[in-house]
Amino acid sequence: KGGGPMEKLFDGEYKLMEILWQAGAVHSARLVELCAQRLGWNKSTTYTVLRRLKNKGAVQHRDTVATPLLTRAAAIRAEGAELERRAGGLSPFLAAFLGGRKLTPAEAEELKELIDEKMGEG
Repeated sequence: KGGGPMEKLFDGEYKLMEILWQAGAVHSARLVELCAQRLGWNKSTTYTVLRRLKNKGAVQHRDTVATPLLTRAAAIRAEGAELERRAGGLSPFLAAFLGGRKLTPAEAEELKELIDEKMGEG
């Protein structure tokens, strides 16, 4: 499928990716064991989630070896974008810049102080 933004990982998918990031390329039978130990999943649950991740292009599953293709950083970025969307923006400042409205004088002052403070730390 096209190289659009990474599809959102669901909770279970994320948990399985966490195991893969730690384990690296891992035999699928071993992955089933790890998921059973850590997540209490049975074999069919593990394979179902693995198949979904494969369909999303997050995991390669070939010759009984599962390899994470999606990096943790990319997953966190996708997660961040999703959280930001749900929260309606990162902060009032960014929302102001991105939303195109003017900052209030108080916000501008606060932002200026923040910048001055950060610049002074260098």
